[in-house]
Amino acid sequence: MTIRVLLVEDHTMIRMGTALVIEKTEGIELVAQAEDGAKGVIAAKEYLPDVILMDIGLPVIDGIEATRQIKELNLNSKILIFTSRENDDDVFAALAAGADGYIMKGATPEQLTSAIIAVSEGTAWLDPAIARLVLSNVQKQNQKCEANQSRPEFKSSKNSFGLTDREMEVLALIVDGLSNPEIAQKLFITRATAKAHVHSILQKLYVDDRTQAAVTAMREGLV
Repeated sequence: MTIRVLLVEDHTMIRMGTALVIEKTEGIELVAQAEDGAKGVIAAKEYLPDVILMDIGLPVIDGIEATRQIKELNLNSKILIFTSRENDDDVFAALAAGADGYIMKGATPEQLTSAIIAVSEGTAWLDPAIARLVLSNVQKQNQKCEANQSRPEFKSSKNSFGLTDREMEVLALIVDGLSNPEIAQKLFITRATAKAHVHSILQKLYVDDRTQAAVTAMREGLV
């Protein structure tokens, strides 16, 4: 099955280079391009792509607002943030808007295509630099918690979500970026069972997708 991609990028040279990478990759088809966030939203509605590669620093409306608007349309398109920005505000704003993954523009063509494939399959994808940023944020929150002693330690929040031991194992693998088939293989369970565990985890964490589950897990110290 071919993965249909919409590329939303305002810099012409970056857009051309990225388009070339996508077009040369077997199993991935570039169906449309847009140079600003507003046109990106329109193209998403028109082409219904499987994956939208979304820059953040876009004219008219930025990539975070475009992501939010597209997610509100319930198009089932996965959105992979593709940007050079890696500050706290942008990262968490993008994830809060519903982004399914986050990859830096310095990534190799192989990393980019792997990220596109991963998010199309429903697997959370966080660039290593972004994962470190998220973990750093978690560590800062832990330090504040310990200093203030006004909240229980994050580790004690494990049981507050009602996750079973097996679901904790599955959640750790979600954070590691494993797909349902990979989780099934790793834990020696069926794919249907892995899928059921993931569904249960999303419900218990009150999140909509695997990316949000991974971020919640790291933020709350569950893994």
